[in-house]
Amino acid sequence: MKDNQGITLVTGAAGFIGYHVAHRLLKDGEEVLALDNLNPYYDVRLKQARLAQLKTFPGFQFEEVDLADRVGMEALFARHSVGRVIHLAGQAGVRYSLTNPHAYTESNITGFLHILEGCRQSHVRHLVYASSSSVYGGNTRVPFSVHDNVDHPVSLYAATKKANEVMAHSYAHLFGLPCTGLRFFTVYGPWGRPDMAMFIFTKAILAGEPITLFNEGRMRRDFTYVDDIVEGIVRLRNHVPGPDPTWSSEAPDPGSSSAPYRIYNIGNNQPVELLELVSILERTLGRKALKLLAPMQPGDVPSTYADVDDLMREVDFRPATPLEVGVERFVAWYREYHGL
Repeated sequence: MKDNQGITLVTGAAGFIGYHVAHRLLKDGEEVLALDNLNPYYDVRLKQARLAQLKTFPGFQFEEVDLADRVGMEALFARHSVGRVIHLAGQAGVRYSLTNPHAYTESNITGFLHILEGCRQSHVRHLVYASSSSVYGGNTRVPFSVHDNVDHPVSLYAATKKANEVMAHSYAHLFGLPCTGLRFFTVYGPWGRPDMAMFIFTKAILAGEPITLFNEGRMRRDFTYVDDIVEGIVRLRNHVPGPDPTWSSEAPDPGSSSAPYRIYNIGNNQPVELLELVSILERTLGRKALKLLAPMQPGDVPSTYADVDDLMREVDFRPATPLEVGVERFVAWYREYHGL
């Protein structure tokens, strides 16, 4: 494959993780081509505020393009010399996928195909893309390992993320496109998404409104601070995968391949019950929460827990920000952003 040392394309750069990755690269003096469609899944003003932060860096370029727009995506790759792609755009949210399934196939399937084709046609050196801990679906053996089978998703969102992984593998196998998939575990932190628990709970507690805790608050999540996610992405971005010489077609390992393809978990490796998260928020905010305990919701899983041994072995990094520290940083940002 022809090497291409061009600009780094970060998709979903007006989104939560995409913003943080773009900010880190720009702060390190790199050039970033940012892509986002600024859709109204949540308040566009928050996305625009993130972009305003990024626009202060001289190495920043922004393109408002929808992943599902084939012509627009082909034109974007034709206009720019893209060396690496960090693909973080896509339709997020498990519960939203129960009522708006087409948003997921358009963005996460068709849109991902356009990313793969752009990478292939432009001879991109490395595609790093967001998968999700949700792909573990019906698995109950913990911690979740990339070497386990993940053929039992329990939401369409999870199914689209699993589809991304197998689509990427096909391009790695057919065209030698190096692909690294990252399964994120419940990411939180400053500039977070308003549809996620940390944001929802903080807003409600400050307003004196009740919060709903599914599975009676016994849901366990491997809450991972966004800076740890970014560090993992930045390290893996330059860790271009090659074929695994130990991979066997008679006993295939789902986490690697005879193609230039790898999968990694990025999680805090320390699951916490939602009730414990609420207790930390109460202490940090100095207010008590009004808790409504509810049963499990369709598409949810009772626990997530990341095995990050592969990440540690390959790039010498293991997420480790304590939840108490991360919550304090999130709350400080939340108060500042909302002028509280």
